[in-house]
Amino acid sequence: MYDNILVAFDGSDYSKAALTEISHWINRHGGNVSLVHAVYFDEEEFSIAPEQREKRLELGKKICFQKKEKLSSEFGLDADSLVCEGDPPEVIVDIASEKKADLIAMGTHGRRGLKRLLMGSVTSAVIVQAPCDVLVVKRPCSKCTGTYRSIMVPFDGSDSGRSALSRACHLAKIDNAEITALYVIPRYEEMIDFFKTESIRSSLGQEARKIVDSAADLAAAQGISIKTEIVEGQAAEKIVDSAKKMKIDLIAMGSHGHRGVDKAILGSTAERVIMYAACPVLVVKR
Repeated sequence: MYDNILVAFDGSDYSKAALTEISHWINRHGGNVSLVHAVYFDEEEFSIAPEQREKRLELGKKICFQKKEKLSSEFGLDADSLVCEGDPPEVIVDIASEKKADLIAMGTHGRRGLKRLLMGSVTSAVIVQAPCDVLVVKRPCSKCTGTYRSIMVPFDGSDSGRSALSRACHLAKIDNAEITALYVIPRYEEMIDFFKTESIRSSLGQEARKIVDSAADLAAAQGISIKTEIVEGQAAEKIVDSAKKMKIDLIAMGSHGHRGVDKAILGSTAERVIMYAACPVLVVKR
């Protein structure tokens, strides 16, 4: 399913976790892995300290070489590595396109990152521009297993949601995983600034049931029986809370839903889930 995998690697703990997750996956299912290290060096910085350019490129090569040696000894994997100068999101996306990668794996943030929303971050930009699925890992390396026995798919009936569910079904066949399709009924009051009547509540409930039933039908067409759940509230919060309660191993979701467009995901449900979920998040690209 994922035979050609690219890992954005900068030596940070999160990029190490992403590589460990992928290494376990490859040992279980096969595939190839390439490390990509991007060195950003703008013209102003170059004019002030031109010697730093070569030093950073050499450091990137050293970091990747050391990690490749460790991959060989710990996992028996022979990885490629590319160290390039440029804006990290552009480098990662361009190399993924050139190598026809099936999957990009990365952490939520790198050496300069902070625990905050991903506004303007490398991860956010890669997710938007990526030509393939993106796996985001935010957990200690010791908990990275590359095994997904329970998968949650936030499902709203959109094309993006349907793509995520289809991908989850493929994963379920590989790892014999259990899938739960989750629909979050939005707070009606927040949508139209009006209180919800019993009639409206009933209508929203019926619509929710139709949506999760369509998810079950889509999975059944692929030979997979899934569970469905309906909750109400703020989408990202409910997805994260539900995943924690259900002890989900992986959240598979589209980058945008019915109201989303293929642009920067600033403030979107996908971004918030990626930031706060305890398990890896697979963002499925159509």
